Amino acid sequence: MTINIHEAKTQLSRLVEQAAKGDSFVIAKAGKPMVKVTALDAPEAGQMQRFGFMAGQIQVPDDFDRMGEGEIEKMFGIEE
Repeated sequence: MTINIHEAKTQLSRLVEQAAKGDSFVIAKAGKPMVKVTALDAPEAGQMQRFGFMAGQIQVPDDFDRMGEGEIEKMFGIEE
């Protein structure tokens, strides 16, 4: 959401509360974006955690790397 600087001045308290809840906004002057207001604890773009985001939610079988081994060998004509 983009707010012009005059509106931001008149509604600063409400906008700060909104940003603190995670809804960041941009303040513009004469239609040109100037600053972005975000919560202090909001992660920056480069800090987003991707690895481990599903930890504890899935299980990988011990034989995962050998699953379907026989069928794959047959497809490629490999005999045991």
